[in-house]
Amino acid sequence: MAFRYDIRLIAPSGYPHIPEAMQRGIERLEAAGHRVDGVEVLERRDLRFAGTDAERAADINGLGDPRRPLPDVVLAIRGGYGAHPLLPLLDYDALGQRLRGAPVALIGHSDFTALQCALFARAGIVTYGGPMLGPDFGAPELDAFTWEHLWRTLRDDEAVGEWEAPGAGTLAAEGTLWGGNLAMLAGLVGSPYFPAIDGGLLFVEDIAEPPYRVERMLYHLLHAGVLGAQKALLVGDFTSYRVAEYDNGYDLDTVFERIAAAAGIPVIRGLPFGHGPAKLTLPFGVAGRLQVADGRATLRFSGHPRPKTS
Repeated sequence: MAFRYDIRLIAPSGYPHIPEAMQRGIERLEAAGHRVDGVEVLERRDLRFAGTDAERAADINGLGDPRRPLPDVVLAIRGGYGAHPLLPLLDYDALGQRLRGAPVALIGHSDFTALQCALFARAGIVTYGGPMLGPDFGAPELDAFTWEHLWRTLRDDEAVGEWEAPGAGTLAAEGTLWGGNLAMLAGLVGSPYFPAIDGGLLFVEDIAEPPYRVERMLYHLLHAGVLGAQKALLVGDFTSYRVAEYDNGYDLDTVFERIAAAAGIPVIRGLPFGHGPAKLTLPFGVAGRLQVADGRATLRFSGHPRPKTS
């Protein structure tokens, strides 16, 4: 790897319950030539969280402090629960003044989606849904697709994601690319931390949510006027869920068929994004162009934060 980034770790949610995964992630990043700081967040514990609400909010607010040098990459260590209490504690004015348009990549997924929504809604800051230190870089086996797409996305003026989309029709659509964890998105609707995005390309994923709960959250977005206002719904990984005998054949395929009919928008399946090992790195808040033809989807985007390499 012929480039080097300064990477700062943040722990906005759960504490690192698998310390060896965190260490593997750091070792892999350093072996690739990157500098990793902020490792002290790995040692914090407060109940189920990686520090108190004030400590975890301070990690993020520090990015808005002009006295502190900005890193190239801000990387969440893991998800879990914990971001919601931080939202009213963030200094959106200072963060927006320093980070809006800056070449700094804030990256995470799962619970991190709540922060992405708030930072975009309140400060216009573009972030990334992508890999995290422990679950991805610290996995027993590093996923080559995830690793390579991240660095390629941060380097390239125009980034591309491609995947098999069986059963999808032909589609060409442009709009703001945004989304993340479905539970986080649905839970923020109606709050000042939920962005108002019409005509967008909305991507969603989740873990351990049975089909009826996935449908209920999607209907919440629909009833709130969010889902039907999008150009397309891009469906990522929905993993680690179970169906019951009572479901009587009702599964995720049924859910997305019903939602497509109710919302009246294209639903494109197969997006490699979520809690699975292989994931694209996707910006939250830039223009995207989606093309679907012959069972294959191509997503292009530009204008995303691109840290300077050294």
